[in-house]
Amino acid sequence: MIYEALSCLVDEINEHFRIRLKVSEDKVILSAIVNQDGSIAIQGENKILLTLINIEKETVGRNNSSFSVASLGINKSPVLTVNLHVLFSAYFSNGNYPESLRFISFIIAFFQQKSAFNRVNTPRLDPEIDKLIFEMASISPEQLNNVWGCLGAKYMPSVIYKIRMLTYNNNIIREIRPLVSDVESDNNIDNS
Repeated sequence: MIYEALSCLVDEINEHFRIRLKVSEDKVILSAIVNQDGSIAIQGENKILLTLINIEKETVGRNNSSFSVASLGINKSPVLTVNLHVLFSAYFSNGNYPESLRFISFIIAFFQQKSAFNRVNTPRLDPEIDKLIFEMASISPEQLNNVWGCLGAKYMPSVIYKIRMLTYNNNIIREIRPLVSDVESDNNIDNS
C-alpha cells in the first residue's frame, strides 16, 4: 500500500510538470538517496527524489480495538491507520543549484494547489486507498540535521511532507513478487 501511494504520487507530480513546465522527462523519482553501502542510489542528475523517511501509527480518531462476534464465527482485526513522512530532495548537478531551488518551489506549489488526493481527483489512486492528505512538516534545523545524518547523505534543498491516513486492513496482500535471482535455461529440462 505504501508503494502504491507513493508511486501514484510520483506519477501525478510528473504529469503536472509535463503539463505546466513542458518537460518531457520524469523529474520526480521514487528512490533512496544512498544505498546501504553508502554509494549514491540515484541514476542521473537533475531529479527530485521522493524518499520515505518515517512511518507512524495514527492514534487520533480511530477505534483500534478488534471486532469480534463469537456467535457468528467472526473475529476481525482492527484496521491500522498510518501516517507517512516523505522527503522531497533536489538532486541537481553542482552548477545547477538555482534550478534545484526552483523545483523544490514547484513541489511546494503543487501541494499548495492539491493537498488531498482521493479517487475523484486522482483516478489512478489505488482502489484500496480512500484518501491521502498532505501537510508540510515544520521541523527545526537540528531535526533536519538528524534526518540527513540518518540518511547518510549530504544536505540538499528539500521539503518534508506528512501524508495522513493510509489505512491497512486484512485485505492488503494481493500478490507477492519474488526476486528473480537465476534463470534456468531450457536445455536443463528433461523431455523424457
